[in-house]
Amino acid sequence: MIGEKIGKPSVGIMTTKFVSAAELMARVLGADGYPFVVIDHPISSASDATIDTWARQAARESMDLLIGANR
Repeated sequence: MIGEKIGKPSVGIMTTKFVSAAELMARVLGADGYPFVVIDHPISSASDATIDTWARQAARESMDLLIGANR
């Protein structure tokens, strides 16, 4: 959200546990419905291979959001 305010497209990435908090924060900041990428929770106990998979998927989803926002 801050990125857009200064003219820089951005994407938020959060874990499933924090989706409701992220939605609330977006609403409070005047960006209700702000799209973001969600990955599984928790990440602290995930293996390196799992984190790598999640990161690659999040990167693809982030690009989809960014490209879609610029159409």
